[in-house]
Amino acid sequence: MGVMIMQNRQILFTRPNQAELVSREIPGQPGPGEVLVRTCYTAVSAGTERANLIGERHVNGGRIQDEVVFPRALGYSGTGIVEKVGDGVTNIKPGQRVVIYFGQHKQFNIVPAANAFPIEDDRVGLDEAALAVIACFPLLGIRKTRLEIGEAALVVGLGILGQLSVSFCKTGGAVPVIAADPNPARRALALEMGADVALDPTADDYAETVKQITGGKGVPVAIEVTGVYAALVQTLGCMARFGRVSLLGCSRNPDQALDFYHLVHFPGVSLIGANNFARPQFESSPGNWTAKDDCDAILRLMGSGRLSARRLIAEIHSPEAAPDVYHRLAYDDANFPIGVLFDWSVLT
Repeated sequence: MGVMIMQNRQILFTRPNQAELVSREIPGQPGPGEVLVRTCYTAVSAGTERANLIGERHVNGGRIQDEVVFPRALGYSGTGIVEKVGDGVTNIKPGQRVVIYFGQHKQFNIVPAANAFPIEDDRVGLDEAALAVIACFPLLGIRKTRLEIGEAALVVGLGILGQLSVSFCKTGGAVPVIAADPNPARRALALEMGADVALDPTADDYAETVKQITGGKGVPVAIEVTGVYAALVQTLGCMARFGRVSLLGCSRNPDQALDFYHLVHFPGVSLIGANNFARPQFESSPGNWTAKDDCDAILRLMGSGRLSARRLIAEIHSPEAAPDVYHRLAYDDANFPIGVLFDWSVLT
């Protein structure tokens, strides 16, 4: 008996600056240890997806690519309903709502059962939960700083990762939470997400203002989300002695210099790598949780109302709108919304 094949629609970056909704064949039955999930929502991770969309070479943390290769497939944060389970899968059942950890922008995703995280709380919608994988990145970055209740925290760069960082710092007991971004609309949103102060980092007195807010000491904890070397240098100038800087943003241009002696070595500042894959796979430990445990925590925060991620969702589109959505991301990224979802349930 032959293997059942089904058609699956998927968003692909087919060449630089162009996205298409294409049809691909996939097995209709997941393999051993896998699950077949009917996708409901996937979230656009603007920074990572734009780097891939425009043909950036430095998109793989493990190595620098020698050439730009297309097509590229993204969409690592999504939700769906389990349709089928493969042999040996006992902890997940058909009909369960799940977060899809590192699936793709596809109508159906086949992933290892370990990458399908059940959504148990009925108060958490599939749209909001589609941000859970993206949200586990800043949560890891903050955990690694060992933020303590009552410490001041600075979040630099207020895209979706920065906005979530603001909320997690607030929930984690940081006082004050200082947010920084040149965009006034993003600063206003950060205040809604829990920031106590929102500053323009292009202002001449920016670093001095941060020091004033913290009683002249500087911040002990900073979450650097821009991935821009100049912004990192500026952030280091805002740090307290023995401060900790979580490098949540992806700095993909490696040919910049940094005055490590004056900004890092002498004041005893710690620079902390916070890439999502720099985390344990199987067992959490204090300050360093697995992706599943972080996503489970995020779902509990969403269900309890302590994380209002839905306010970050600015637009929801049919996947058929992907060419236009990604055209905007490629050519007008400064005005691209914070949170954009694709609703796969509208496809027939």
